[in-house]
Amino acid sequence: MLHHLLSRSIACVAAGIVATAVACGPATAADPIRIGFGISLTGPLAANGKSALMAMKIWEEDINAKGGLLGRPVKLVYYDDQSNPSTVPGIYTKILDIDKVDLIMGGYATNMLAPAMPIAIQRKRLLIGLFGTAVNSEFNYPRYFAMIPLGPEAKPALTKGFFDVAMAQNPKPETIAIVGANAEASHNNSEGVRENAKAVGLKIVYDQTYPPTTTDFAPIVRAIRATNPDLVVICSYPLDSVGMVRAVNEVGFKPKMIGGCMVGPQTTVLKAQLGSLLNGFVNYDFWLPVKAMQTPDMSNFLKRYQARAQAEGVDPLGYYAPPFAYAYLQVLGQAVDATKSLDDDKLADYIRSATFTTVVGDVKFGRGGEWAQPRVLQVQYQNITGNSVDQFKDMSAQVIVAPAEYRSGNVIYPYADAKK
Repeated sequence: MLHHLLSRSIACVAAGIVATAVACGPATAADPIRIGFGISLTGPLAANGKSALMAMKIWEEDINAKGGLLGRPVKLVYYDDQSNPSTVPGIYTKILDIDKVDLIMGGYATNMLAPAMPIAIQRKRLLIGLFGTAVNSEFNYPRYFAMIPLGPEAKPALTKGFFDVAMAQNPKPETIAIVGANAEASHNNSEGVRENAKAVGLKIVYDQTYPPTTTDFAPIVRAIRATNPDLVVICSYPLDSVGMVRAVNEVGFKPKMIGGCMVGPQTTVLKAQLGSLLNGFVNYDFWLPVKAMQTPDMSNFLKRYQARAQAEGVDPLGYYAPPFAYAYLQVLGQAVDATKSLDDDKLADYIRSATFTTVVGDVKFGRGGEWAQPRVLQVQYQNITGNSVDQFKDMSAQVIVAPAEYRSGNVIYPYADAKK
């Protein structure tokens, strides 16, 4: 691909003024608006990255069926970041300098978004990130926006509902253990867990990280168990989450409540793979088919997504990353349409002030480019039997226990009771 692009550039120079005007000159109405990004199609983040990409392709088809943007078709230009943060700077340099895309988007997940930020800042480009926790907290970059419903206090947002549920129990828990991967996302989320624990007066009895390459989690679980915590919050990525759930069950560890901040159980295939081992865990999510969250737009999107999911080999239900991947391109498209521009500053100014109609509901951005209002769910897995995907199509095996406006059932507490 790189050789082809370089050859094309040399050919343009050699072909003379006439050819240059045709092939290499300013964009015409027939030239597509190209949107470039990296996305995880292999590696540990691929399950969510691939399902997000399919949703983005559905948006591309939808927008082009309506005539594109600014009278031009839209084309997605993307590369596999391999779930490896070290690939990200090279990808974004390439899509800007060689592919010369018109606009860029952030990829999926905190660990992939953080290394894209310096490139966007240096080039003064708009960047909308998918499911990144507090990516902008250190940069304070005015052209960054987060497609994740954490609200302005992003770091504690993922687990605030976990604490709300736990502290409503009688007797109240008194101690907590915190464990997470030694990586950007887990650091940010663990910092938020500490804030939440301090706010409700819990004593932290264990607070450690593990290498991202860890495969045996039983020693970690035993070390946590030795501190006898009431609550355990795990800040993990997909493969770690699977390892942690298996180890907790194997070791027979039964704190009062466990989960909170695990990436992975939201993905249908991982839920089905873990089956009943997940019962009792309480964990965050962003959208589930509870009546209060269902809209005609979401139903229409999911119907189209699910119709092609099996053939594409992606998450069969698509409740987690896909709707938000579609939505963050809706935000970009609506901004381009409203401003009649591809100028990054004009687009950022508009996104900062507008409210967007998306498949995940109305979205308005606030401080730091985060959502103006949080909307994080806490879900407890209950009554899972076997490994069928069908049990996750409704709310029978996953119960929203917070916040109150979306609650679909009651928490089973302590955790040991949910295992019976």
